Amino acid sequence: MKKNPRTISSRAPRKAMLDIDLLPLPYVEIDVNGIITRVNHAAAALHHPAHGELIGKSGWDLVAIDEKDRSSAAFHALMVSGEEPPVIHRSIFDRSGKFRTYEMYRRLIRNGRKKAAGIRMIAIDVTEAKKDLEEAQRAQQWLESAMRSVAEAVILTDALGLIHSVNPAAEKLCARSAVDLKAMAIDELLPVQPRSGGNGAVLDLKTMLQIPLKGIATLTASARCPVKVEFSTAPIFDKDSGSVSGVAALLRQLENAA
Repeated sequence: MKKNPRTISSRAPRKAMLDIDLLPLPYVEIDVNGIITRVNHAAAALHHPAHGELIGKSGWDLVAIDEKDRSSAAFHALMVSGEEPPVIHRSIFDRSGKFRTYEMYRRLIRNGRKKAAGIRMIAIDVTEAKKDLEEAQRAQQWLESAMRSVAEAVILTDALGLIHSVNPAAEKLCARSAVDLKAMAIDELLPVQPRSGGNGAVLDLKTMLQIPLKGIATLTASARCPVKVEFSTAPIFDKDSGSVSGVAALLRQLENAA
């Protein structure tokens, strides 16, 4: 009887065949030469029909051109070393008609002498997750660039008042590195004078997390002599939940003040 080329070998136990084909994620096996030998139904369903059968195809036929040489070299190095492979990301041309990013979890197939004889892998489509991560990283880089461009000292905290980010002007004003500042709480760095409140509000962290404030403070935690500053703070609101996620503080050294 002709075996189904899209499942594992018919010599394998029937339970194993069913387990592989019932997997909701694409499963692929590649031999020591990089040729696809086994796939499950999920992998076959993702394969673009214009490219023919998956079985017997090189594992790099579907990989983006700029990844082929690197991927092939890494595969053959694994076959020689016999080390278990790490998780990788590859751009694969699938049934969508586009290259999509897949995260691949791999294990070596070993022969009777425990030598590497190929790789079995499960793939997860992470295209959207990767895109979201890249957008978040670009937004973070943009924010960091913007903060570096501000002449006044800028300090951002989390909802507990712990310093999360500072700009170079804040490092200079406090005569402390960003690493040192991030180990502090804002009310430790910025103990406010009660007399500085012009609206009668109590100038403490709890109030900073509730309403915008302005006042005068002395940076007693500065690495140099205490520095008197004018400050303004505002709560940071999460754009999705609307909850307060921290405080943004802008500091300016008062002229003729030590």
